[in-house]
Amino acid sequence: MTAITAKTIRRMLLTGLALAAVVWLGGLREVQAGVDVWTTTGPEGGTVQALAIDPQNPATLYAAVRHNASPESTDVYKSTDAGSSWRVVANLPGSPQALAIDPQTPTTLYLRTFRGVYKSTDGGGRWALVNTSLPSSYLSVQNLVIDPQTPTTLYAGTFGDGVFKSTDGGGGWNAVNTGLPTHPPGYYYPHSNVEALAIDPQTPTTLYLDMGGVYKSTDGGGSWSPASTGLGGGTIHSLAIDPQTPTTLYAGTYGGIFKSVNGGGDWSAVNSPAVVLLVIDPQTPTTLYGGAEFRGIFKSTDGGAGWRAVNTGLTNSFVVGLAIDPRTPATLYASAYGQGLFRSTDGSGSWVNIAETVGVLAIDPQTPTTLYAGGLGRVLKSTDGGYTWTSYGAGQFPSSGWGNEIRALRIDPLTPTTLYATSFSGGAFKSTDGGQSWSAILPRSSAVALAVDPQTPTTLYAGRSTGTTTSEILKSTDGGATWTAINRDLGVGTFAIDPQTTSTLYVGGRDNRTGSSGVFKSTDGGVSWSAINNGLTDFLVTAFAIDPQTTTTLYVGGFDSTTRIGGVFKSTDGGQSWSALNAGLTTSQVWQLAIDPQTPTTLYAGTTTGVFALQQTTVGGAVTTTVNFDTPAPPGGQ
Repeated sequence: MTAITAKTIRRMLLTGLALAAVVWLGGLREVQAGVDVWTTTGPEGGTVQALAIDPQNPATLYAAVRHNASPESTDVYKSTDAGSSWRVVANLPGSPQALAIDPQTPTTLYLRTFRGVYKSTDGGGRWALVNTSLPSSYLSVQNLVIDPQTPTTLYAGTFGDGVFKSTDGGGGWNAVNTGLPTHPPGYYYPHSNVEALAIDPQTPTTLYLDMGGVYKSTDGGGSWSPASTGLGGGTIHSLAIDPQTPTTLYAGTYGGIFKSVNGGGDWSAVNSPAVVLLVIDPQTPTTLYGGAEFRGIFKSTDGGAGWRAVNTGLTNSFVVGLAIDPRTPATLYASAYGQGLFRSTDGSGSWVNIAETVGVLAIDPQTPTTLYAGGLGRVLKSTDGGYTWTSYGAGQFPSSGWGNEIRALRIDPLTPTTLYATSFSGGAFKSTDGGQSWSAILPRSSAVALAVDPQTPTTLYAGRSTGTTTSEILKSTDGGATWTAINRDLGVGTFAIDPQTTSTLYVGGRDNRTGSSGVFKSTDGGVSWSAINNGLTDFLVTAFAIDPQTTTTLYVGGFDSTTRIGGVFKSTDGGQSWSALNAGLTTSQVWQLAIDPQTPTTLYAGTTTGVFALQQTTVGGAVTTTVNFDTPAPPGGQ
């Protein structure tokens, strides 16, 4: 086993119920919930793809967050209190890729999404496309830089079409590709991708880019010449220029960092990790920060000669966004792929979550300070409320081409040292010693869903795929020692068992015979099933919750199979009819549901854009619900 410190899941909600999947987590928050209205705070989810700080007022920040509903779009969030609170100021088509602020007029912003380049002149309130003369491909623009002395001059690096320049604030664009390599005739794109683009802050007619090698222009993009001597030939993912000595450059690659001290004349490798992003302290340019894939943040205080990990609170993160406060360089912001937004106020010595996602979680019902989290081929366990973790099961969950990610964790409610888990393609597993060791109880297969009878925990149900369009429901009455197929018509995404009448089961899944999705019910322990979809139309159910006090009150979460728009539906008659419960929920796909066991009118939804809280009441006026969102375990259990 491996001891893991500072990997905190802690308690997910004040109810002690786990929300496993996409969840936003921060400090203690007050969620102002209207009557029957879902509410949330902050940029709760999606992936923070780009981040920018107002250079004149560093307490003002902008975050471009991928909104994972359909169609894919970008939510632009704004904070005026250094990230303590956020509000949505715009929603734009396409996934976000780059965000830039006019350094002289910081209410002017530029945002690149997969649909093009947008411009705002009022601090993000209103946006307009500024794509005139840009390539028609909505995937084209890769990166944007602004001339710091003449902010109406912009440069755009594209996906296969080279570099474009605008001298009127994005109103019109012209190609500036003289000297850049071109593909032979017959290629779909004339150029390779512009992977990185940087502008000299003191002499902004000098630019650098990577296009299968570093190229340099000294005439504002009019012409380009190679500047790659000494580079290893790998893709350059980031270029950073020393703001005080701009002939000193850094290039970040998967093979490490390279440095040039003569404006790209030649390069040499420095002793560094592989990085994707690079930023330089504007006041102390010998201090650099690098974002590494899966390995978090690294820091150098000697111009790149030596590096050390600075990952407290940001462990094993694929950092896709990194920004530094230009006036207070000890304050940094980092967005980690699939993990949210972090802030450091001590030069990356420590990080605080202000938006985070988690993997699957389970809480010991008898000892709630004992938590379990699923990882890649292992299970993590904490016995102190998430402050420290131990890793178990390495090598005990077989891997295949589909991986061995833990997809479900279930605890025997009467004997909580007995646990069950499913992996992505390895089948189902059982532990009888609190997760320390695991043995297979189903042969290798795509076991997706798992349920434990709360009254007779040796009775288990599992749903698994048996082919491309076939699947089956299995039942065990001896704790997984033997299994019987009880249905081959339904594909199961999620199970729910009535806690009072355990012969009543619900399945969110698909009818293999008709191809339709929805909710299915059995009242005889899984022997027979019927569709109960009055009010649901081909709804992909990914979450299910039953009111523990009134078990005919049900909730399902998921998304429409055609539009991919998410939502929550409620039934008060055991599933015979359903009604939408989506006020305030936007279009987020819902992957988890949890009910307050003491006040079951309070419901929580884990969505593709964070956690939403709902206080259902017939009393007029606003209701304040306090929710304790703490720091989760990292996805994948790193």
